[in-house]
Amino acid sequence: MRDSYQLFSYLHSLHLLDHSPSWWWPNHGDFEVVISAILTQNTRWENVQKSLQNLQNSKIFTPHQNEKNLQNLAQCTPEFLASLIYPSGFANQKAKRLILLAQNILHTYDSYAMFQNNADSQWLLDQKGIGRETRDAILNYACLQSVMVVDQYTYKLLCLYGYEIQEYDEIQEWITRGVIESLDKIQSLYSWNISLAQIYARFHGKIVEFAKKGFKA
Repeated sequence: MRDSYQLFSYLHSLHLLDHSPSWWWPNHGDFEVVISAILTQNTRWENVQKSLQNLQNSKIFTPHQNEKNLQNLAQCTPEFLASLIYPSGFANQKAKRLILLAQNILHTYDSYAMFQNNADSQWLLDQKGIGRETRDAILNYACLQSVMVVDQYTYKLLCLYGYEIQEYDEIQEWITRGVIESLDKIQSLYSWNISLAQIYARFHGKIVEFAKKGFKA
């Protein structure tokens, strides 16, 4: 494998996302993505879905009601929120971090719409409980920015092909360089006018889905 374009092309040929949402992550662009990016830390996606369903049943969360959901979360008590998101694990810790993040978004950006349009990478890293992977997931899937998410699946996949790149930023740079250099070729693989941000979103999704299959075609 010469570059990330070849990797993308191979994963694309496997049709891994044929039955997935258009950006792979459900409800891209919604505040729900911010919530689930925190909840998915150290747990399985199925557990996140259970937590989101609990939030919806409690009326704390309503799909696609971004501003209302942000306000509701900011006003929650940690104990109540923890009782709803317990399927995701580390409920007390995640509850406190989610509430503080919601409050800080309102304090800094006034609304979810303003946050989505002006989210800052360093500001996110400064928030409690947000590392580079979670930051980039929020920037790409919630804020629709052209940011490639890198995770352990990415590292393990590259190792299989002989690329032992350990640093997050270096892996991200290797992935994005190949995409940018072959952007026209990648876009030609799709029947719609796909943006760079959506390419990164789907690239990350392809890697995750491939890993779930045990890195086997």
